[in-house]
Amino acid sequence: MRILQLCKKFPYPLKDGESIAVSSLSKALHVAGAEITLLAMNTSKHFFDLTETPVDLSHYHAIHTVGVDNRIKPLDAFLNLFTASSYHVSRFISADFKKKLILVLQQQNFDIIQLESLYLSPYIPVIRAYSKAKIVMRAHNVEHEIWERVVQHTRFIPKRMYLQLLVDRLKRYEINQLKQYDLLAAISARDLSRFMAMGYANPAIVTPIGISMNAYKPDFKSYHRELSVGFIGSLDWIPNVEGVQWFLMDVWGEISNQFSKLTLQIAGRNPPRWISDMKVNNIQVLGEVPDAAQFMNQHAILVVPLLSGSGMRAKILEAMALGKIVITTSIGLEGIPARDKKEVLIANTTEEFLEALHFCHQQNGQLEQMGKKAIEFVRDHFEYQEIGRQLMAKYSALQPATEQV
Repeated sequence: MRILQLCKKFPYPLKDGESIAVSSLSKALHVAGAEITLLAMNTSKHFFDLTETPVDLSHYHAIHTVGVDNRIKPLDAFLNLFTASSYHVSRFISADFKKKLILVLQQQNFDIIQLESLYLSPYIPVIRAYSKAKIVMRAHNVEHEIWERVVQHTRFIPKRMYLQLLVDRLKRYEINQLKQYDLLAAISARDLSRFMAMGYANPAIVTPIGISMNAYKPDFKSYHRELSVGFIGSLDWIPNVEGVQWFLMDVWGEISNQFSKLTLQIAGRNPPRWISDMKVNNIQVLGEVPDAAQFMNQHAILVVPLLSGSGMRAKILEAMALGKIVITTSIGLEGIPARDKKEVLIANTTEEFLEALHFCHQQNGQLEQMGKKAIEFVRDHFEYQEIGRQLMAKYSALQPATEQV
């Protein structure tokens, strides 16, 4: 089976949830017997200098990239107000990418064309014109839901009004596109339910982020030292910045009052200046770290204080695969059916975060056992090869009977 995978960013390095989700699934499909070709935008925001193929992406049959300038431009954003189009989507419309897509489709026949996110859907008419392949939307999120939640936490009224306009347009676009897909591969059962409520009626499958357990080496030494807390996540993504700001402003002060020796390290690329310049006792801002797993292994506890967002958080799965105690909000845990005080700790308020930390301090050496349960949970639910096998079976069912013989 030949699959063309379209991405709105080059899926490397494997440091963010989207890159991990794209890479793990493509590798799983390759293991299941598919020939995978990648066509990715190499955007100004996430540009990668591709001089040679990274080893982690060697499973691709071929890799094509197209430079795309998707920066937010004030003039374009302003002019967009006088149109009916979604500014979120328009930033990923590129004549060069369209030209390259046509060329790839003319050079090779594909059975499946897998779009990694809604932002590739403007190219569906091109695909229909140049290919007979089935079109699959691999939905990493319910896209408009992310921004709906951001709006809820935006206090500055003019900004709130502007964002609400963008959300309304994005939602209309997302709903209108649902009828274009031959198959929807939602990242969680919850997201699939949302899409069906929005009107999706074609074949569907839940395809979560997969984890290769062999790639994660737990280090339980952190449980035998003074407990420490870590946060890791892209700090140029609005939900992460919003969550960290709430945690620092509303939660950490109370935590410090009750746990004076507890330290917090914050890691993530492109932190805003107010974070990177912060001078607070027991808090260290590291910026981007060279090895996420090594960073997580230094801490017994990882916090994911998300107030908005959608889809599934790869960093939670990674932390659990390393046997860490994850304290996260209900929104952070969406798509991951882990249980409070069994494999994770759930906290949505300052008081609940304090309660979770008291729970950690009162375990008398038993936290390591909870970390081991987290590892078992990820192995049982998110092993990447099984996820790939299930999706390949669905792809085979999409093919005409004459092609399956």
